[in-house]
Amino acid sequence: MSQLGLGLPHRPALGREDFLASEANRVALEWVERWPDWPQRRLALHGPADSGKTHLAAVWAARSGATSLAGPDLDPAGIRGAIVLEDAARAPEESLVHAMNLMAENGHGLLLVDREPPARWPVKRPDLATRLTTVVAVALGAPDDALFRALIGKLFADRQLRVGDEVVGWLAARLERSHAAARAAVERLDRAALAEGRAVTVPLARTTLDLAA
Repeated sequence: MSQLGLGLPHRPALGREDFLASEANRVALEWVERWPDWPQRRLALHGPADSGKTHLAAVWAARSGATSLAGPDLDPAGIRGAIVLEDAARAPEESLVHAMNLMAENGHGLLLVDREPPARWPVKRPDLATRLTTVVAVALGAPDDALFRALIGKLFADRQLRVGDEVVGWLAARLERSHAAARAAVERLDRAALAEGRAVTVPLARTTLDLAA
C-alpha cells in the first residue's frame, strides 16, 4: 500500500525507538546508552554527513537533559548544563577551552559532534589539543544493506508515506549507499507523487530518478 503525500511539513522522528541500529553504529549507540559512565563525562561522535550523528545526539540529549548548540555560536557564558555541540570543529578555540573547563568543574556532560574525530581538527591552541586527546571518539560508519533498507523506509515514514517493499528494494539496489542520497531520493519522490497525484511506486521512481538499472 502507498499513501499520497499531502505537502505537509514533516519532522524526522528522533526518539530512541526510531533510531535504526546496526553494525555501522552499534558501538556509538552503546556509548550513548552508557551515559553517564563516560570518561570525564565527554564523548565525540564523528562520521559522514547524514550518518545518524544528529539523531544519536538527540537520543543522548533526551537522556541527559542536554541543550544542543552550534559550534560556531558557542558562548561559555550561556552554558547552564549538559550540551551537544554540533559542528564542533568550528567552535572558537578559546570558547571551547573555557567551556570544557567550566563543564568539567560542574560535572556537566559534553557531546561533541562533527564529521571528523577531534584528532583531525585543525587545532592551534596546545591547551585545547591536550584536552581533546582525553575525549573518547566514536565513529558512525556508512549503512550496511539492512540498515540502508530500514533507513529508506524510515525516510518515507517521516513524510507520512507508506510504500511497498518493492520500492524500498528497488531504491536500495540503485542508490549510492549514503544517508544523503537516500534522503534526496525520498524527497524527490515525495514531490513527484504530490505533483502528479500518484502513489510512490517503482514506475514513478524509474521516471523520476536518474538511476542505473
